Amino acid sequence: MTFAFVAKHRPIWPVSWMCEVLGVSRSGFHAWLKRPISDRAAHDAKLVIAIDKSFRASDRTYGARRVWRDVLEDGLSCGLHRIERLMRQNAMRARPKRRGKPKDDGERSVVADNILARDFEADRPNQKWLADFTYIWTAEGWLYVAVVLDLFSRRVVGWSMKADRDASLVMDALMMAVWRRGKADALLHHSDQGSPNTAASSSSVCCSTTASPAQ
Repeated sequence: MTFAFVAKHRPIWPVSWMCEVLGVSRSGFHAWLKRPISDRAAHDAKLVIAIDKSFRASDRTYGARRVWRDVLEDGLSCGLHRIERLMRQNAMRARPKRRGKPKDDGERSVVADNILARDFEADRPNQKWLADFTYIWTAEGWLYVAVVLDLFSRRVVGWSMKADRDASLVMDALMMAVWRRGKADALLHHSDQGSPNTAASSSSVCCSTTASPAQ
């Protein structure tokens, strides 16, 4: 495997460097290159091609057992443990399938009036901030992202990311905006009525960091 790594990365790094780092001799590597490939290694190479085909067709969601079934259907004989080994060696790790979008089942302690009233024009910076959060699917599951947007420049002035959707998600984004922009004399902070934005803890922070009532 060490010699295979050196051979694969020869176009990137000098062979002498890799052999020295990996603790192998250059003469041994060159002798390995001239050695005829074994039947097992040749079969492994065919299996890797079939494995990669199945893995990519599943959008990288298939584990070793499902890939193994596809490989058998292609007419290549092998065991499940061999598929597991080759997938591990080639960094083919199945990612979880996308699940249904998360629901907002939280309680709303505060329901504020719509002061902004869809007036998205601002005459100066730090006059109107628009806050919202969303979710992004990743290989590890749903990741929640909260942002605060200055309507004058249309720039994001605060943001936060968390694996959990709670009040601290939006509070951290607001705190970043306040830290970066400073406390404004008169500022309208507008958000939707989602539970993280209307939780008691996030509402108290909004009121304490804005000069006008938080929305």
